[in-house]
Amino acid sequence: MQLQENKIVNLKLAISHINRIVIQPGEVFSFWRLVGEPTARKGYLPGLILHQGKIEEGVGGGLCQLGNLIYWMAIHSPLTVKERYRHGYDVFPDVSRSIPFGAGATLSYNYVDIQLKNNTDLPYQLCFWLTDEYLHGAIRCKEPLSVCYKVYESEHQIVHQNWGGYTRHNRINRQIFDLKTDKLLSDESLVENHAIMMYEPFLTS
Repeated sequence: MQLQENKIVNLKLAISHINRIVIQPGEVFSFWRLVGEPTARKGYLPGLILHQGKIEEGVGGGLCQLGNLIYWMAIHSPLTVKERYRHGYDVFPDVSRSIPFGAGATLSYNYVDIQLKNNTDLPYQLCFWLTDEYLHGAIRCKEPLSVCYKVYESEHQIVHQNWGGYTRHNRINRQIFDLKTDKLLSDESLVENHAIMMYEPFLTS
């Protein structure tokens, strides 16, 4: 629990660098360019990190939760995901999963980044805040959107490999609808995910 409490401190420090940032048309948002290296000197505390499929302790741990949120928000917006890295290991069963497997983004200073580009003609603002229980985020624009987004999973499969373990695979897709007519405008595949499972498949609560 101490590491979980430390994660809250780490998230607050990182959020202070990116909350209310405005991405102007043509600009690129880079998480690490704005947040910088999460060091103890800056106040970051030991938290949980995922390293080679194992849960370990490391200074600044927990920031991947912010990377996951940024990616999830971005794919529900007109912003373009310029750089995103998937998790190579699946460490948590689906018991409490609320979004599809592989719909997040991992972070590791400074080469594993999450970057968004504004290819529109309007500025967009990223907002983040913490409550007692949750990390929250929003993407804001001064003009209402004319479309809405639906993100869903397809081609999901769990494969028993000949080396004895299991791997998990899927695609994350996105549908774009016209808000006025509810007409489907596009249906695209965003990313393909492959991960080594670190638990027995089909675990239940």
